[in-house]
Amino acid sequence: MSYGLYIGRNHAGSGHAWLAGYGDEPSSHWLEVVPRNTHAPGTTISVGVTPQARLPGELSSIPQVPETARHVRVSYSHYLGVPAPLTNGGLNEFGVAVRDIWSPSRAELIDMTPANQKGPNYSDLSRIVLERARTAREGVDIIADLIAEHGYSCYGGNSHILADPDEAWVVIEFSGGLGLWVAERLGPDSIRASRPGYMGDIPQEPNEDFLFPDHFIRTASGLGWYAESNGLFNVNAVYGDGKGQWAGQAWIEEEMRCRAARPQKIGFADVVWAIATERLTGDTAGYGQIVPLVHPSHDSLRVMWHAPVGPVAAPLVPVFMGMTDVPAEYAMHRYLTDYEASRFQDMRKAISSPEAVSQVPQGVEISRSAVQIFRQLMHAAFQDGGATLLSVSDIWRAFEADVAAELPAVLRSAEILIEANEADLAARLLTDFSHTRLRSTLTMAEPMLRALEVKLTALSRLNMTTSHTAPGQIW
Repeated sequence: MSYGLYIGRNHAGSGHAWLAGYGDEPSSHWLEVVPRNTHAPGTTISVGVTPQARLPGELSSIPQVPETARHVRVSYSHYLGVPAPLTNGGLNEFGVAVRDIWSPSRAELIDMTPANQKGPNYSDLSRIVLERARTAREGVDIIADLIAEHGYSCYGGNSHILADPDEAWVVIEFSGGLGLWVAERLGPDSIRASRPGYMGDIPQEPNEDFLFPDHFIRTASGLGWYAESNGLFNVNAVYGDGKGQWAGQAWIEEEMRCRAARPQKIGFADVVWAIATERLTGDTAGYGQIVPLVHPSHDSLRVMWHAPVGPVAAPLVPVFMGMTDVPAEYAMHRYLTDYEASRFQDMRKAISSPEAVSQVPQGVEISRSAVQIFRQLMHAAFQDGGATLLSVSDIWRAFEADVAAELPAVLRSAEILIEANEADLAARLLTDFSHTRLRSTLTMAEPMLRALEVKLTALSRLNMTTSHTAPGQIW
């Protein structure tokens, strides 16, 4: 399902916009820094879904561009039969940030989706925009062109928020195999939550704030779902689930408007709260991301704050476009990774049964798994009650505040090194800073987890049933 939140710059005390959110998937998650790459003429990439997907389809190949952009992203291994590795987005070297959010299509559109559907799926679109787009607006064009030329493979409807320092766009892609999509521009005065991706009234013709293909409204009229004499076209009522804005969306948007109305407006801590509050975030939140939408003096200084599980019980730590790699603890582990349960780290099977050989490096496998440790901590805090969850959250929010206070000096130091033609030293500085703090949170989390385990065990309060304990959520 996933969750995205865009805050326009006029609501931010910092004077820049924010994009935040998390991904809702049950499988493993890992952080990646993907370098800029060049590709030979004729190179293609595989896109789409397989016959085993929730809505079946066929994989196809589409052309790769000559050069793809450096970016940081979170990847994961399973969702509704869509081929792995998958991504819901991240941040690229040009300052384009992407969040992918489920958006259910009208039931009739889902039913008419061809069984041999082809074209990029939701994850393909997220990845391709990160690889190719220099602005959010260009990202919309990339999605539109891909759907027009190659089709779209869906699992029931989807959306994206594409954002850069100047503006953002909500793009909704619909089921049905009809090439239907629509995009709405978000500007400096916008506050928009997506869960699911949502759009209301749009004009009859595209303009600078709304984009859609020529057949978008005509198709609805032809199917008898809309009479053009009605005036404004309500996207959710005609092509969506017809439920309007969901309660969680309305609640968090109003909360953020209230915070924006204060003299200090919205700050980093408010954005963290919006994706960490237990009213919205629990076990389904596979990870957290916050991107300050700015244009630094050098692309390598772009920042994405990352949490390995839902920030309700985990800290967000800055990772940088210019860092060279991520710690092994935050890379892909076998824990929760699809198909790894049937594989071995044993090369005797490499020739006779290569599919049985683990895809995880052995060196990574002996490291701590950040996802596993923080998820265990979250469930220990959930079992011990609200006061403990609040204490855990307070520790991580204090940690984030300390790191945020350090960050300007680190970025300035890296900037000085880059301008002195010492880009390698700058990369080393950024990598060391991020690695050290990512690992230090694990060192803090492990004794917290063990202490809670001892407490729950001693007081006979370990929940040994399958009736799981968690705070109440709006969605």
